[in-house]
Amino acid sequence: MAKHVPTLDIRRFDADRDAFVAELGAAYREWGFAGIRGHGVPQELIDGAYAAFVRFFALPAEAKMQYHLKGTGGARGYTPFGIETAKDSRYPDLKEFYHIGRELPPDSKFAELMPPNVWPAEVADFRERGLALYNALDALGSRVLCALALHIGLPGNFFSDKTNFGNSILRPIHYPPLTTSDVPNVRAGAHEDINFITLLVGASAAGLEVKSRAGEWVPFTAEADTIVVNIGDMLQRLTNHVYPSTTHRVVNPAGEQARQPRYSVPFFLHPNPDVALDPLPSCVSADNPRRYDTSITAHEYLLLRLREIKLL
Repeated sequence: MAKHVPTLDIRRFDADRDAFVAELGAAYREWGFAGIRGHGVPQELIDGAYAAFVRFFALPAEAKMQYHLKGTGGARGYTPFGIETAKDSRYPDLKEFYHIGRELPPDSKFAELMPPNVWPAEVADFRERGLALYNALDALGSRVLCALALHIGLPGNFFSDKTNFGNSILRPIHYPPLTTSDVPNVRAGAHEDINFITLLVGASAAGLEVKSRAGEWVPFTAEADTIVVNIGDMLQRLTNHVYPSTTHRVVNPAGEQARQPRYSVPFFLHPNPDVALDPLPSCVSADNPRRYDTSITAHEYLLLRLREIKLL
């Protein structure tokens, strides 16, 4: 059993598909997490998006609050400090964030469930750079899902028509500097993600910790060229826990690092809202009996979970 979260080069998916699929599948079965390098997302695209997001978070509070859409569960636009709270946590997370969603065609059947994006006028390139990173991570996520499908004996394109209009979210996050040493909560409390998979760009700053199967917190600070990809609860449910959704958190750094802001940009890849999250027959066996008897759609499940973390 590995003592650390593995990092794999996704370019091997084309060069040695069977070996890569086996290694990636094994990593996710054990950790629910893996680092992905060789991903093809240009560094200048990542850096440009980060620069635009940092400029937005530097705006005065009243300017940012123009983009806080109350009553929407934070589905689009800005969510200020002190709102999102990890399930069962006494304290809210120490962060503010922005949500960029999928740009739907006007006649989409999901238009009522997936509101249009809002764009901050104060940051001229926010929209262009945000959408470019969104689309790049959406494409990379589809490649990862292709490998995961093959690992559990499904066709490589199994997820294609289940995520092509997914309610996926790009979430730029700002964790402010810590000004006192007695903060009672961490930057992001221990939690599991809601969606299919999460792709985290810019996990090179220390703080991310992953809970191992033995119950130990394992730090995971990725190399600068690595995107961290982890399993969410929706995929855990669909695969009957073959792919586990792993508890993780962002802890407060010590010393001078605590006085520095931290930025990260996760991309939460969601299935289409009408996808039923019922365990796949290929993931049910005598050794892994069916764990869920009630049917629920991705949209119903999302609403349930958003209430738990106080976004609805």
